[in-house]
Amino acid sequence: MHSTAIFTLIFMVGSVGIANLFGGGDAKDDLHALFDEDWQWRLEQFPEAATLLGDNRYNDRLTDLSSDAIERRKRHEREMLDRIQKIDRSKLAGQDLISYDLFLQDKKLNVEGERFSSELMPINQMEGVQLSFPQLAGSTPFRNSEDYQKYLARLAAFSKQIDQIIELMKRGIEKKWTQPAVPLRSVPSQIEGQIVSDPAKSPLAKPFADFPQELSASDRARFTADGGRLIAESVMPALEKLQAFFKDTYLPACRREIAASSLPDGEAYYSYSIVRNTTTNLSPKEIHETGKREVARIRKEMEAVIRQVKFKGSFQEFLTFLRTDPRFYYTKAEDLVRAYRDIAKRADGELPELFAELPRTPYGVREIPDYEAPAQTTAYYQPSAADGSRAGYYWVNTYKLNTRPKYEMEALSLHEAVPGHHLQIARAQELKGLPDFRRNAGYTAYVEGWALYAESLGSDMGFYTDPYSKFGQLTYEMWRACRLVVDTGMHALGWSREQAIDFMKENTAKTENDIIVEVDRYIVWPGQALAYKLGELKIKELRTRARQELKDRFDIRRFHNAVLDDGSLPLDLLEKRIGEWIVEEKRKE
Repeated sequence: MHSTAIFTLIFMVGSVGIANLFGGGDAKDDLHALFDEDWQWRLEQFPEAATLLGDNRYNDRLTDLSSDAIERRKRHEREMLDRIQKIDRSKLAGQDLISYDLFLQDKKLNVEGERFSSELMPINQMEGVQLSFPQLAGSTPFRNSEDYQKYLARLAAFSKQIDQIIELMKRGIEKKWTQPAVPLRSVPSQIEGQIVSDPAKSPLAKPFADFPQELSASDRARFTADGGRLIAESVMPALEKLQAFFKDTYLPACRREIAASSLPDGEAYYSYSIVRNTTTNLSPKEIHETGKREVARIRKEMEAVIRQVKFKGSFQEFLTFLRTDPRFYYTKAEDLVRAYRDIAKRADGELPELFAELPRTPYGVREIPDYEAPAQTTAYYQPSAADGSRAGYYWVNTYKLNTRPKYEMEALSLHEAVPGHHLQIARAQELKGLPDFRRNAGYTAYVEGWALYAESLGSDMGFYTDPYSKFGQLTYEMWRACRLVVDTGMHALGWSREQAIDFMKENTAKTENDIIVEVDRYIVWPGQALAYKLGELKIKELRTRARQELKDRFDIRRFHNAVLDDGSLPLDLLEKRIGEWIVEEKRKE
C-alpha cells in the first residue's frame, strides 16, 4: 500500500481499539486536549492529507514547504514531546495508557529523526507532487460553488509549492542529501505526461468536465474558464519548470551510490529507518539472516508445487515458463481489471467465516493512470475518507500486460483489498470515541504485516485451488522474504542494484519489469520493505501461541478481531495486547 508522501509520512502513528476504558481526572482531560490540539494542527499544516482523510476545511491550500515552515514543524514536535511528558502517566488507565505511550514514542521518534535531512528529497519515482497532485484532485469533493472556489485557489497555489520543492532539492544537492540517480530515471516522463497544450486534457481539469446539477450554467462556464486559465498559465509553466530542473540539474547531481549508508550519517539513518518502519531494534544483519531462512523455507514449498504440476525442468526453467507462456497473461486491459473485480467480489463473500466484525465502508477497483503506471508497482490501496464520504480504492496496473500474470492476482487482491488493507484500515477508521491520531494512521510493520498475513488466509477462503495461483501466493511471500535480504544487502551490506535484481529473479516468479520497479522502490524507500515479512511473522507467531494456549477454545474469528481491535500498533505492543487477550479468553467459561 501507499498513498501520497504527505499522508504516509505525516500520519505515521497508531490506531486504537474499541474498548473505552479511559481513566479519570485532570490527566485524562489534559491528554485528550493535547491529542486534539496536535491533530487539528496537523490537518491545518498538511491540507492535502486533510483532504484525503475527508476533512475539507483546507481544500483551498497546499502544504507550505518553505524552510521556515519546516523548522516551525520541528519546533512543534519538540514542544509536543515536552508537553506529553508533563502529563502524569500514573493517573491514566486503559486505552489512555496506550494512547499516551504511542504519542510519546511517536514524538520521540520524530524528534530523533530531525538529525536527518530527508525532507530535502521530496520527489522520487514512487511519490512526490508529480503524482500526488493529480491524485488529490480525484479525492476532492465537488458538490457546490464553494468546493470549486477552493479548488481554484489550490490550483493557484501550485506554482509556489513547485518553487519550494525545487528549493528543497537545491539544498539537498548542497548538503549531499539526494536520491540515487538510476531509480529516478522515469520521473521526467511522469512530469512530462501531465504537461498538455490543451488544459481540458489535463487530469487536473476533470472536475470541470462533470459538474453537479445544482450549479448554474453561468457558474459552470466561469469555473471552467478560470480553471482552464490557471492550468494553462500557472500549473503547466510550473510543471515545465520542475521538469527542466529535475532533468537538467537534479538528476545529474544525484548520487551514483544506491545505499542509504552513502548519505551523510547514512548508517545511522538506515538504522533509524529500520526502527521507524519495523518498530523493532533488529540489526541489518539479523534481518538479513531471517530473510535467508525464510527464502529457503518458501523455496521448498514452491518446489513441491512444481512437482505437483509435473513440470520437467529446473526451478529457473519453471520461472521462465511462467514469465513467458501466454496462457498466464491477459491481452486486454479491460479483461485484467474485470478479473481483479471478480476476485474482490468473491473475497467479500468469504469474510464472515474469518471475522466477527467487518467495516461498513466499501471499496472499488480502479486502473492506475497511464502517466503513473510505468514506474508504479503492480497495485496499491488508497484509503477511504475517515468520515466515510469516499470509498477506499484498489488501484491496479495495466501497463505492459505481459508483465501482469494471472497467477499472482488472487494473492495481490487479498493483500490490497480484503481481508488486507481495506478491511484493516477502514475498520480502524470506524472505531468510535477514540483519539483521531490513532484511528487514522498505522505502523508500517503492522499494516503491511497484516496485509501479507491476509494473503495466507486465501486457502481458507477458497482461493489458490489452482496450483499456479498457489505458486503465485508463494511467490508473493517469497518476494517479501527476499526484501529482507536485498534491502539490508543494498543499504548496509554492500550489495549492488544488479545483485538485488539477480537475487529476486533467482527466487521469485515475478517478471523482470516488476523486479526492477520493486528493487528501485527499495532503493528510494530504505527500510520500508522490511516491514511486511517481519510484521507477518509476528502475527503468525501470535496466532500459533494463541492456538497452543487456548486449544479447543481458540476461535479464529475472535483472534482476528483481537489483532484488529486496537488498530495499528508497534509489534511489541501488539504482542502484549494479544497476551492479555489470551488470558481473558482462558477466564471465560
